[in-house]
Amino acid sequence: MSNGPLFAAIEAGGTKFVCGIGSSEGSLRTVTIPTRDPEATLSDVEAFLDEAIAAFGPIAAIGIGSFGPLELDRTSPRYGHILATPKAGWQGTDMPSRLGERYGVSVSIDTDVNAAALAEMHAHDVDSLAYVTVGTGIGAGIVVQGNTVRGLGHPECGHIAVRRHPVHEDFAGVCPYHGDCLEGLASGPALQAAWGTTASHIPEDHPAWEAQADYLAQLCVTLILTVAPQRIVLGGGVMSRPFLLDMVRAAALRFLNGYCVQWDVAKANEALLLPRSLEPPGLVGSYLIAS
Repeated sequence: MSNGPLFAAIEAGGTKFVCGIGSSEGSLRTVTIPTRDPEATLSDVEAFLDEAIAAFGPIAAIGIGSFGPLELDRTSPRYGHILATPKAGWQGTDMPSRLGERYGVSVSIDTDVNAAALAEMHAHDVDSLAYVTVGTGIGAGIVVQGNTVRGLGHPECGHIAVRRHPVHEDFAGVCPYHGDCLEGLASGPALQAAWGTTASHIPEDHPAWEAQADYLAQLCVTLILTVAPQRIVLGGGVMSRPFLLDMVRAAALRFLNGYCVQWDVAKANEALLLPRSLEPPGLVGSYLIAS
């Protein structure tokens, strides 16, 4: 690590919080905290930061990559608040104000997938990249010209409409808002609801994977045709099945069907549609958000 300022980073997930003190070059100390209610979870975060600051010295700022949806408009009085999340008890939580007041430093926040996208952008030395996570939900963080994409809210790519695969003809989907959106058909809970077992236990030759690759390829092609990223990185628990990425690549080529020549060659496709290169990218990205 360099001798520059220290930062605190928090990857705030729906299942766990990963916290660190250090910089994007590496952590001096990290901890993993199970996500419970806001008070219990954030009290544990503060206990870690108190001990880490006592051990290593003061921090210059805090960066948070969080589950959402989030209010990211800095002019809004609700900046940094978690909005209408399905995570029980977390709606309205304001982590930046709480931590900023406690530690007397600036606190910046972005989505967890945007944090991961920033980290992967630096790792691949490009200035535009999309990071897709496929797990409990589906989300995409998008970086264009080195900045995460945000506007009236932030991208919610997991909830786009997709063309239904024939094996899901009678499956309603699990999204409580849209039923058969991408997340409703292709998230980890959707796989379990459709096939009666978790993604890690579905055999490689099961028709579920053809449908899964089809849905994720539709997302990738949508990103290619709308955002034109230099790279797309796919991560999350469902993507840990090693054969799935090649299936997504092949399906994406079929959907492009000769269009968008930069991507529409197998060799180029394999160089541009990639597995994640960092672990955990959200924590590395949170350091970048802080700095």
